[in-house]
Order: sequence, then structure tokens, then C-alpha cells
Amino acid sequence: MVHIQDIFKSMDIEGKIDYSKLNHKQKKALRNIIECKTEAMGFNTDVCECCGHTEIHYNSCKNPNCPECGSVDKEIWIHKQERFTLNVNYFHVVFTIPNELNVLCLIDPKFMYKVLFDISAETIKELSKDKTYLGAKIGFTSVLHTWGQNLSLHPHIHMIVPGGGIDSNGKWKNSKKKFFLPVKVVSKLFKGKFLSYTKKNFDQRKIKDKEQFQEIINSCYSKDWVVYTKKSMKSAKHVVKYLGRYTHRIAISNARLKKYEDNKVTFSYKDYSDHNQIKEMTLDDTEFFRRYMMHVLPSNFMKIRHYGFLGNRNKEERIKAIRTATNTKNPGPLLIDYEQIISDILKRDVSICIKCGQKRHYQLE
Repeated sequence: MVHIQDIFKSMDIEGKIDYSKLNHKQKKALRNIIECKTEAMGFNTDVCECCGHTEIHYNSCKNPNCPECGSVDKEIWIHKQERFTLNVNYFHVVFTIPNELNVLCLIDPKFMYKVLFDISAETIKELSKDKTYLGAKIGFTSVLHTWGQNLSLHPHIHMIVPGGGIDSNGKWKNSKKKFFLPVKVVSKLFKGKFLSYTKKNFDQRKIKDKEQFQEIINSCYSKDWVVYTKKSMKSAKHVVKYLGRYTHRIAISNARLKKYEDNKVTFSYKDYSDHNQIKEMTLDDTEFFRRYMMHVLPSNFMKIRHYGFLGNRNKEERIKAIRTATNTKNPGPLLIDYEQIISDILKRDVSICIKCGQKRHYQLE
């Protein structure tokens, strides 16, 4: 099986990577990916108390851009978020921006991605407060993705929204079973707010051609923007697991890689424009590397954000009252069984020694 680690390690050895074109965050991601689960990351040794069998475990790099990592962190995140799910319908909303804005995203990704977060959140909060639609303050979680299936630049926000909110009297108000905001209204307001803010605040000194900036803005005003919703989800556990698929996902996983031969990388992708057919694409390894590194987010940039009554400040207290109003059971204390999580990921009981088959307690050396 081909691994991204193997591709980058081979390119590094052959001197095909131009480090001068990488920022600090990209350099760190590259080094972590190459060294993940190798001696360079250190290791720990477990000894079975029953038979003395020794296992060496090389440490993970825990870099959010590494395809070898994230499985355990994702499951822990899911366990923690399950405490804040409610007994209501949930909606999955996706905010995208036109391809014309990709130029600005490449020039100043930190600014553009922050605008994408802020304006999508502002749009849905403003419309939800309107009594025409809901008339309540809502809470939701947003996750930023920057890639398309073929690793091209495609910034968009995945938003999971509980179906309801807190009205002016402090009481819970359920939304309609179908998404409570008209998608066309959401799209229009999102477009207007996004372009207005970008036009006023983008640092045009970073662009050589000032006319190009105005042309981009004008072309985006003339286009229909895409905001769409998926079917509502009723099961709280389904909601969190569904969101978990998006929170810790990276641009491409090892599972999609088909081969790496003659300095070319072949991988599978889903073609949404052709009835979601699975196809294959082949890129030069240098182009594959460029596209991969394009999706390493700027330093100190959070890709998961919580808003409204799901905001982190005093969340526990707010959720207590909302649980009562929505007939949601109290989840009790947070209990995380790390051994079970790892067993589920590896699809074997890690408490059983692979040598003697006995239930054991490892002795850490």
C-alpha cells in the first residue's frame, strides 16, 4: 500500500522539495509526516506480565496534517461532543465561495478563511433571530475544509446546526422539521456580507494588480453563490459521528492512494460533476506535494469553532437548561475508555497479548 509518508520521504531524499517555498507551518508538517511512527519520534516498550512478550510502539507525530494520525483524537473528540448533543433535529449546512476568490485565498489565507468563518456564522445567526424564520438565538459548530476531491483549492464551511434556539423569553423554540432558513435567502445575504467585508478590508498592497482585485469582486457579485443543506439528522450519536468525519479529516488519506511510480502519484477521487463516480487522477509528485501543502492551515488557526449557545464560555451551564427544555437526558460524567477506543480502531482487543492470548496488564518500561 502506498503511503503519503513514503512519497514525501522519497522526494526529500532525492532533493525534489524546495524548502524555501514552504512556510514554518508547512515545514513542520512535512518533517512530522516523514518522521511519524519512526525512531525519530521516540518510542515506548510494553512487556506482557504473563509471558514477557515485548512490543515496541513508535510515537505518532500528532500533526493535524498527518494521514497516520488523528484516529484516536477524533474518537476522543466525539466522546466529548456527545455530551452537548440535544434531543432535536440537526441540519448540515455547507457554505462555499466562488473559485474566483481562490486567488485571494492563496495570497492571504488567514484573512480569507477567517472571513469565511465569521460571515457564514454572522449570516445564519442574523437570519435565525428574525421572527420570520425562527426568532431565536441558535448554537452551531463550524468546520473549515479547504480542498476538493482532487486536492484543488476549494474553501468551504461545514456547519452542524441544532433545529431550534432560545427565544426572547429565554425558552427553547423548535425549528421546522425542514431547514428553517430559505437557502436562497441565506446565499444572497452571505454573498453580500462576504464581498462587502472583503472589498473594504482585504490588504490590496499584497496584490500587484489592483484592477485584478476589483475584477474578482465584480465577477463574484454577478454569480450565484452556493449554500446548501442536507437532510436533517435525528439521532444525537449519528450527528456527532457525522461531524467527526469532517473535524479530523485531511486533504487526502492513504486509502485513496493507488500507486507511486516513475515520480507520479495516482489516487482516486469522487467526481461530483459526474454523478459521484469514482475516478483516478495522476499527478507528478511535485504537483501532488504542492497541492497537499496548500491545505496546511496558517499558524494558530482553529479549523473547528463553536458558536451561540454552543460557544465554549459557560457552555456547561447553558446546556443544562436547554437539556431540560428539549427532554435531553443528562449524559453524566465524562468517561473515556482509551483502551476500548484503540481496540475499535485496530479491530482487535489490545488487552489480549498477541503472543500468549492471555488477558494482561502491560508493564511500561
